[in-house]
Amino acid sequence: MSKLATQDKFFDLSDYGRSFGTFLANSLKNTRFTPIHVTLLFGLSGLIAIYCMLNQYYIAAAFFIILKSGIDAADGELARLKNTPSYSGRYLDSVFDIILNFMFFMTICYMSNSTIWYASLAFICIQLQGTLYNYYYVILRNKSVGGDTTSKIFEYKTPKALPGESQKSVTILFGIYTVVYGLFDKIIHLLDPNAYKIKTFPNWFMTLVSLYGLGFQLLIIAILLTFNGIEFIVPFFILYSVFILVLIGIRKTVIH
Repeated sequence: MSKLATQDKFFDLSDYGRSFGTFLANSLKNTRFTPIHVTLLFGLSGLIAIYCMLNQYYIAAAFFIILKSGIDAADGELARLKNTPSYSGRYLDSVFDIILNFMFFMTICYMSNSTIWYASLAFICIQLQGTLYNYYYVILRNKSVGGDTTSKIFEYKTPKALPGESQKSVTILFGIYTVVYGLFDKIIHLLDPNAYKIKTFPNWFMTLVSLYGLGFQLLIIAILLTFNGIEFIVPFFILYSVFILVLIGIRKTVIH
């Protein structure tokens, strides 16, 4: 996790795709491939997973979901290797993630006995879970000495484009980002408004929080699909949200 100083690194359960992502990024660093191309590639992997689900190829769908996680880890690594950080890539990555998550749950709804209301609730739940993880992780990165600060704790203002990217693209993608993530961010900030005042988070706490990282969420979906448990995905993620309050409670009572 090169986004953090050595003392702040933790065992991230959602980051299992990092090794593959690093391998892929190193393989592409001397090519014309850009981080944006890699982001498009993980989007394609997600779409293939959806196609497989629609045709009941659940093991194949699980494979492409896991592959999506691995490729997702490569775009940021490639940006660091090529020294081409960009807000456009950061926001496009996040927008693709939420679109794919929504499509995953609508596909699961279509292929299972779940109603669209329960599937929509599960989608909201998985986004709130991921937002909690990102909230604490971004706080840690911003407080970590030498840590990555491309992501801000409070994303209220359009950032200034970095060298090599268009301000127009940054403005458009930031606008889309704030629309699709704004409500989730506000809910989590409301539940724990003082978290940003904490100097740092213990490694064990961040490992617990990583249970809500997107990579781990997708791993759960992949495992359930592999064992033909598509009917359990929607209720699982609704019930899984109870730990949001547990983790915030631990932060407020143990970490000051």
